[in-house]
Amino acid sequence: MHAIRLHAFGPAENLVYEEVEDPKPAAGQVCIAVRAIGVHLLDTTIRSGASGGPFPLPELPTIPGREVAGVVDAVGEGVDDAWLGRRVVAHLGPASQGYAELAVAPVESLHRIPEGLADDAAVAMIGTGRTTLAVLEVADLRAEDVVLVTAAAGGIGNLLVQEAHNVGATVAGVAGGTAKVEQVRRLGADVAVDYLLPDWPATLAERLDGRAATVAFDSVGGEVGRAVLELLAPGGRLVIYGWSSGEPTELSAPDIVAGSLTVTAAIGPRIAQRPGGLRGLETEALARAASRDWVPLVGDHFPLADAAGAHRALETRATVGKVVLVP
Repeated sequence: MHAIRLHAFGPAENLVYEEVEDPKPAAGQVCIAVRAIGVHLLDTTIRSGASGGPFPLPELPTIPGREVAGVVDAVGEGVDDAWLGRRVVAHLGPASQGYAELAVAPVESLHRIPEGLADDAAVAMIGTGRTTLAVLEVADLRAEDVVLVTAAAGGIGNLLVQEAHNVGATVAGVAGGTAKVEQVRRLGADVAVDYLLPDWPATLAERLDGRAATVAFDSVGGEVGRAVLELLAPGGRLVIYGWSSGEPTELSAPDIVAGSLTVTAAIGPRIAQRPGGLRGLETEALARAASRDWVPLVGDHFPLADAAGAHRALETRATVGKVVLVP
């Protein structure tokens, strides 16, 4: 089979398209003929060799990739043959090995892809969808809220916009560039602004007609995150789930006290230690997509051989929605 292998940590160019030996499913495993592969910003962090992430760096060489969808074409010892030919999606966890034409996974990690749900949408929901649900667990969204979402055209951001719209809240989405702003409007945001413009906080405040945000979801951090903090109403809730800018939002205890704010880190150890684990979130995320309650934004497809291009696009914020590799 063909796969992407990483022989040395570093730039995107270190992702090499190679022919490697086909994997064989061990006892309790299946082999998936892969049709869609999810690409995550965390994949770029691991590839670069940056330490301090949620997972230890893998031994090299390695095949990256943690989210796959496809068809079961072989089963290992002890696995029911009824799985053969089924469309499935799985999150491979820190073991990765997903950037490939074939991938093995424990049978207990599999989810049947609901009828009518495309492979790329399923692979978006198995990781990004479950994380969105975990973020929403701490947000307590209500119809009377004014919800501010940064990176609103991103994989998680677009689902947060849709959920806030679904509960009847007023939704303000912030994204980088005209095309992304237009996409955020199409997702259901009442207000959408471009945070690449220097006066975007004032523009946002003006378009909200005096209403301040009561809930803010921030995954950008840095200067954008600080501006979001200052846009919150007294008693507002700030939900942080990353900092793609490379810098966390600068905030202090006096900031929190002055605004009577609630600040929550929605990811990290809280998710890893969540009672009941993550499988229930995966099941719910797939169900929401199948029912069209959420329509995952899958905007960028790259051939497997161009995994480096997918990583570069993510790192330069040139992507919209979930990035997918196609073997």
